[in-house]
Amino acid sequence: MKNLERITLNLEIMGGKPCIRGLRMTVGTVIGLLAAGHTAEDVLRMYPYLQQEDIMEALSYAAWRSEEIEVPLASV
Repeated sequence: MKNLERITLNLEIMGGKPCIRGLRMTVGTVIGLLAAGHTAEDVLRMYPYLQQEDIMEALSYAAWRSEEIEVPLASV
């Protein structure tokens, strides 16, 4: 995986959750908005301090983490 330069971890910001460029915007918030049906353009309008590259790195980080952690899912 490429080096993610826009995702930061700092215990003093958002309790150490992965954030975008040290801002109080978590990767989880960005991914949650996209999962809820918002487009990247919607997210950029809602949070004008974000950049397209931030969204792409948030997606890359989430994809990487989903491969690293097994989350128990309900069986059907």
